[in-house]
Order: sequence, then C-alpha cells, then structure tokens
Amino acid sequence: MKFSYKFSNLLGTIYRRGNVLFTPDGNSIITPVGNRLTLYDLKNNKARTLSLASNYNYRSLALSPDGSLLLAVNENHEAQLISMVSCTVIHTHKFQHDVRCVVFSPSGAHFAVAMQNLVFIFKAPGELTGEYNPFVLERHFLGGFDDVTYLDWSTDSRFLIVGCRDNSTKVISIYFMKHFRTFVLGGHTDSIVACFFENNSLDANTLSRNGQLCLWECSRDMSSIERVEEHERQQYLSYMTKKRLKAAKKVADDSEEEEDDVENTLEKRNPTAEELLQAGKVVDDNEVEDEDIKRGHPFYYKKLGRYYLADDPRKEKYDAVLTAAHYNRKTKIMVVGFSTGAFYLYELPEVNMIHSLSISDYAISAALFNNTGDWVALASRELGQLLVWEWQSEQYIMKQQGHSSEMTCISYSPDGQYIATGGEDSKVKLWNTQSGFCFVTFSEHSSGVTDLQFSRSKKFLVSSSLDGTVRAFDINRYRNFRTFTSPRVVQFSSVAVDYSDELVAAGGQDVFEIYLWSIKMGTLLEVISGHEGPVCCIAFSPVPTSSTLVSGSWDKTIKVWNCLESKSEHETIDVLSDVTSVAFSPNGENVAVATLNGNICVFDVKTATQISTIEGINDLNSGRLETDVITAKQNKKGKYFSSIEYSVDGECILAAGNSNVICIYHVKEAMLLKKFEITQNKSFDGLNEFINRRYMTEFGNMALVEQREELEGGNVAIRLPGVQKGDMAARNFKPEMKVFSVKFSPTGQSFAAACTEGLCIYSLDKGVVFDPLDLSLEVTPKAIKESLKEKDFSKALIMALKLNETNMINLALESIPYIDIQLICSTLPDHLAHRLLQVIARQLQTSPHIEFYLKWSCSLLLTHGNRDGVFQHASLLSLHESLSRKYETLNRICDFNKYTMRVLLNTAKNQYSKNPQLKDASSDQEMNEGEGNDDDDDDGLLLIRSKSNDKAEFEEDDSSEDDDDDDDDDDE
Repeated sequence: MKFSYKFSNLLGTIYRRGNVLFTPDGNSIITPVGNRLTLYDLKNNKARTLSLASNYNYRSLALSPDGSLLLAVNENHEAQLISMVSCTVIHTHKFQHDVRCVVFSPSGAHFAVAMQNLVFIFKAPGELTGEYNPFVLERHFLGGFDDVTYLDWSTDSRFLIVGCRDNSTKVISIYFMKHFRTFVLGGHTDSIVACFFENNSLDANTLSRNGQLCLWECSRDMSSIERVEEHERQQYLSYMTKKRLKAAKKVADDSEEEEDDVENTLEKRNPTAEELLQAGKVVDDNEVEDEDIKRGHPFYYKKLGRYYLADDPRKEKYDAVLTAAHYNRKTKIMVVGFSTGAFYLYELPEVNMIHSLSISDYAISAALFNNTGDWVALASRELGQLLVWEWQSEQYIMKQQGHSSEMTCISYSPDGQYIATGGEDSKVKLWNTQSGFCFVTFSEHSSGVTDLQFSRSKKFLVSSSLDGTVRAFDINRYRNFRTFTSPRVVQFSSVAVDYSDELVAAGGQDVFEIYLWSIKMGTLLEVISGHEGPVCCIAFSPVPTSSTLVSGSWDKTIKVWNCLESKSEHETIDVLSDVTSVAFSPNGENVAVATLNGNICVFDVKTATQISTIEGINDLNSGRLETDVITAKQNKKGKYFSSIEYSVDGECILAAGNSNVICIYHVKEAMLLKKFEITQNKSFDGLNEFINRRYMTEFGNMALVEQREELEGGNVAIRLPGVQKGDMAARNFKPEMKVFSVKFSPTGQSFAAACTEGLCIYSLDKGVVFDPLDLSLEVTPKAIKESLKEKDFSKALIMALKLNETNMINLALESIPYIDIQLICSTLPDHLAHRLLQVIARQLQTSPHIEFYLKWSCSLLLTHGNRDGVFQHASLLSLHESLSRKYETLNRICDFNKYTMRVLLNTAKNQYSKNPQLKDASSDQEMNEGEGNDDDDDDGLLLIRSKSNDKAEFEEDDSSEDDDDDDDDDDE
C-alpha cells in the first residue's frame, strides 16, 4: 500500500470570515476558509483549496489587478504575499497591530494597508514598479481619530478615500499635488462601512452603519490635478518644517517639563498615531492648516444629497444595520447588505432600487461585484454561506452552504464519486468529489445526524439521527422515500446496511437495543437486545454470503450476531474498555475495535480470538486547552480513537479521534506506518502544549475569567463545562480541534476526514510517487524506445504501462499507427487495459488528437468492456466527463463557425444586390476559372452535418440564395 497522501481539497467549509475576491476575469471567486483559501471556478463548476496554509485564520485579502499576487492577512497580524501562479508563499511580514483592510491600486504599483487609524502605502513587487523587495513602505498617513474601516482607490491610482469609525471620510493623495488638499467628509451619524470613488472622477459616495448614503461632488476634475515637481515639493516641505518648528518651540517654552516627559515616553514604547503626528513622523504634504487658505482653496466637496437606505429593512426589524456594501463604477450599481440577511441593489446617482432579496435570517458579512457588474457575491459568516447572484436574470450562479455546526459523520459512495456528510445541524449533504460542490441537501431530520451509510448499489443513502428516526434517501430523485421508526422513542447513534441492500440496522443510545428493518417493506423485523450500555457502533459483514452483524457498546463488549439464521443468539467478546468504533476487514474475516483507552484490537470473527493489539494512545498528539487546569501530559490520558476504517486491501487501518492527527497502522505488525497532522491553525483550541505565561496572572489563568457584556447575563466567552460535541448556547469560544470520522475511498486513491475544520480530502500525490506495476529488470525507458524503433508496438506499450510513467505511455501511444490500434487492444491483459483507459481519459482533456484517442477508447471498450470487473466505475465516469467536455468545446466552435459563415454569406449577398455589376464581374471570373481548372469543381466548404435526414441549414440558405438570384435574373 502507498502512503504518499497529500492534502488536496477542503469540502464542507464554504466561508468563515473576511472579505471575498473575484479574479480579474470575473469567472472565479476566492474565499477564506479558516487558515486556508478556496478558489471557486464558476465557469467550470469546480472548487479547489490551495495547499498553503497559515497559522491563524485569514481576515483580509487583496488581489493584484493582473491576478498574479495575493496578499492575505491573518488574525495574528501576519501578512503573506502569495503567488497565484505557483500557489506558494513568497514572503511573510508581521504587522504590529490588527489589519482592517488591504487594497491593491488599479495600476498594480501600490497596495494600501489600514492598521488602527493609520494608512500605509507599500510598493507592490513586480516589473511595473521595478521593486522586487516585498513590503517596501513608501508613504503613511493618518486616517482619522478612530480605526480605519474601508479603503478605495481612484481609477488613476493617485488618490485614496479612507472611511473611519469616527463617522468621517478622508480623501488623500499619495503624491504632492497642485490644486489639491486633503479633505475630510463629514455628515454621518454612525461609523463608515464603505466609501467609493466614481469612475474617472473624484466624486465620492459614503455609506454608514445606520444606512445613510451621502453623495459628494468634487469641485475639480481628476485631469486638472497635477503632480508637483520635486524641487517645488522640497521648497514647500522646508517652509512647512520651519513653520512647525516655530510652533513646537513656542509650545516648548510654555511647558518644558512636559516635552521631556513626552520624549521619554516615545523612546520607551511604540508611539500612537497622534504622537507620530506630533513628532513630525506622519506628515501629509497636501494638508492645509491655514484657515484663510482653506476658504479660498479651489478643491472642495459639495454634498449632493443624503439618502436613508435602512428604512426598508427596519420595517421588518427595527434594529437592522448595514453590514456590507460594494459599488461597481462602470455600471453605477451599488449593493448593500444588512444584518437581517437582506440585500438591495441601487442605481446611482438617482438611488433607484433595482432589486431586493433576502438570503437568510443572519447578517451579510461580505458583498462584492465582479468587474463587469453582472454577478454579485454575498457571504454570511454565521451560516458559512456563499452565493453568487446574477441580478439581471435573477438566477443563482452558485449557492453553497456548509454545515452550520460540527460535521459528525461521512460516507463514500461505492464508486468514490460522492461523499455524504451529516452534522449537528440535522442536515445530510451530498458532495461531488470531482467538483467539490454540494449538489443536494436533505433536511428531513429534526435533530443531529449521528451516522451515514451508502447502499452497495449507490441508489440510496441511510442516515440515523437523535430524533428517533432512520431515513433512507433516494440519490437519483433526491427524496426521502423511507422513514424507519421504533415502537418507542429511541435516540439512534449508529446505522448499517447489509451487503444485499435489503436490511438496515440501527443501534440505540438511550435504549440499549438494536433494531432491524426491511428496506423494501419498511417494516420492523426484529428488536435485538443483549447489550447493557449504549450501542455506539454497528457494522454488517462486507461478504455477500454472510449476514453477520457486529455491534460495539459502552458495556465493554462487542457482540457478533447472525441476523437471519439465529436471531438473538450471539457471541460476546469482552474488551478492556468502552468501545468507540468497529470496522470489518474487506474479506469479512476480521473485525477491528477501537476502545476508550486508546487501543485498537483485531479479532477473528469466526473463532472470536484476538489477532493483534495496537497501542495508539502515545501516537495521539496531546494539547492543552486554554481553560484546562491540568497539563497536556495528563490531558493525553483522555485521548482515544473515535473512528477507524480498513484500507481497500485490508492490510492497514486508518484511525483518528479527539486529536489533530490521523494515523495509519499495519494490522499484522501492529505498528504505526504514517501520521498526518490535520492542521497547525492556532485559532483552534487544544494545539498548544503549554499555556502562554502572559495569560497567567495572580488571579490565575485569564482564559478562565468570564468576560461578560455591559448588561449582566450577556454573552460569555467561556464554554459550558462538560460540552463535547458543540456549545449550542450563545457563547463565543475557540473550537477544539477534533476528528469525528475518517473513511477510505473505495478506489484507495484518497481518504476523507471530517474534523472541526471541515471535510479534508487527502489524495495520493501522483507527481512524486513512482508507482510501477509488475516491474522487472528489462522494463526501462531505453528498452521502450528500442521496441518502438523495431516497431514492436505491443511490447513497448505493455512495458510503458508497467513502468507507469506518463511521458513514456504517451510516447508509446502516439507512436502506434492508427490501423494497428484494434489489434494491439486485443493483445492487452485486462489489468493493463484498465490502466490504459485511465491514461486515455486524462489525455482527452488536453490532447488535440481527438479522433486518435476516440479510436483507442472505442477499441478498448469493444474488446474488454463485455467482461465484468475489467473497468472500474470511476474510470468510466472520468472518460465520460472528458468526452462531454470535448463535445461541448467542439459544439461551441462549430456553432461559432456556422454563424460566422452565415454572416459572411449574407454580407456577400447584400453587396451583390446593391452592385449588380460586381455580380456580373464575379460570374465572368468564375466561368474563366472553370474553363481552366475543371478538377477544382469538387472543392467546397466542409460542413458538419447533423445525423438527421433533414438538410443542413447552409444548404437551405444556399438554395434560397440561388432562387433569389434566379428571380433577379428574370426581372432583369
């Protein structure tokens, strides 16, 4: 078995916190999902999570105009400069304070960073600026008297509008400008949420938290404001420096001691923005301090109007506030989102409402237009929801939402194409492993989902819940077609389906019994009793000739039942601790049991003898929670495996539990083969082994001190004692990192883990792994090339498939003549034919030799497709997907060519109708050419015709044109 698994994708987590970004082409959207970044390709309907990660959750994102650089800032004030070409971190920079927002200039030469009430202008690295040192500070400004909340650049990248929490907005320039001064816009009665420039203008729009919209008109055009030469700037700076020194000297004469105290204070600690301004370190060249000059200055703003956008949402909820907004300069459309979950579209400057829609009952955290203004992206932090709305056609381009609480269980479909997830939010979701999107959500359960299992036929899915029901969902029709209940109310903790898909069993959590139903009839067949504790896990034998059922309980036993033959007769196997999970081996002979003491025991089902014991408690990483009063060493004694799964070949066991690691063990040797660490995200609790001494005071651990709001009984920032699966109270705490369930893909190429972070998919790294098949000494690249020279194509292809190198397989394939494909396919063994079909499916996605690979596909399917077990379902699906994409691409090209030719023919027809002389001249020329070249009469347009018996459209058009021409000749 191969262990080179690598993180490939993150499902189940759509959006966490922060702003979202559209790529420059407007076809993809980038969202922060905790300490990772996910790229949603809206055109090809695919989701991809970047392999890089941060140590804390991302808060602010900014993308360069060309889409090559991404700037991401996390909760710990750490900024990462990421190359979107190679998906690697180029540089890391640590800021001193929390970064509110980051914005690239439209030219791509600068980016602005807002930190507290300061704005920093950095040079963007790249060819445009000629600067390759990242984070080179060029200017810094004072934004306001409170924190900066929003930044926006003008279209020429010379001016910046800064919105602050002190209800003011400031317009600044990054250069010293003529006929310009730094201007402050007021008039709002609440903090600024967003502020925008108009297109190719300095006219501004400002939005505050209470829904007030102010429109501002600038007195100067952008083109009339010019940059001042360097020598004039130096003269002005020397004049202003002398003036400030005189003022400072006058103040120093009045209070000399206070000045000394201020200097000593500045030396000992980091100065605030006000102290930097007083010390002359934050200087704005465009600031005009003289009141007389201000009155006669040609640069000023005039308020055109004030509008109250919160009137409509406050009709439904009186305390609604504006939480997000964005403005598209080209279309002059503004989107505003409110805390009620409603968003509105307005057309400026008339402020006419175009559209309104409510997406949820929770606040909209982020709103964003794409470049063309056709799509608007909306995100909600509480629900983890992200949707892209096309407002003109009123359609969803994308609507995705993860589980609003913890994901508790997962199950792979038999072909590995789908993953089903169940959560504490009582929902069951189906995810496509290829696209990464959720395509259906079942919400029939009224309480948390505890277990899931797909049927062998992939026709339905069974789930158990704490609401006392077991439900069967139709995968094809997306409906709940069976609901299984018990004679009395039972909270079901586990569920299993037998090999024949005829029986379903569920174990009770509060009633210590197992219930057996018939799926076809929907009736309860039997109630199996015998356990003395909650039945936490059950599993049917994966062998078609067996009806063996194994159940594990907290009574420190597992029981082996024969459901059909002996009814309640069973064999009891004692273990040393409470059972947490059981798993059958693929051959059905052994069963693995995970217990509360951190061990995994393997038993023979027939003889009930123990084969091996894996002591895994030392392999689980220990961490200390912020509120723990015991050390990490003592905390490690409570670690255990809560989910185990056999590999496809049955040689290894995948195990995970209440820790941030996943372990792979060898069953016979009882040894650890590999350990995967899920995350290093310190925004989760339980990853640090020691508590930071800065949080330890004379009163004890500061994390144990309740931090309440102003009113007594408000939200508490400390978890409820004893809560394991999720605090349902209105509390704000750091979630603990756990792994709830792990499953291997039926193909063995990947495995999935449901954890606090989401659904993590780990796949084999095919670029690094050398994975030969039946390799021998004579199978070498040199031997393959020599066989191709000797035209022994069958031998060369078989050796290339055994070597399993993509380049050599492509070389051997494309060297084979077209007429020999059918013969070579008939000589291939079945196991190599399957591998060849996988290669062809991948090649069809990128290769221009479409007909060549179509011939290979048809020959393989005709030769080997009539035998069972040769081709796996996943390979056939991959081939079908590649062919569908090629068909769509060719269809688009043919349509484009068809309509282009029609336009050309119509244009020629119109020209002939306007100029009859031109037509006569062309006909004479055709007659002359026809006399000289009789062989060219058969040359014509090659058209793609449909399979129907109807004539092609071009033929009809040509015939109609000929008829029209004959009519014209008759008229003449």
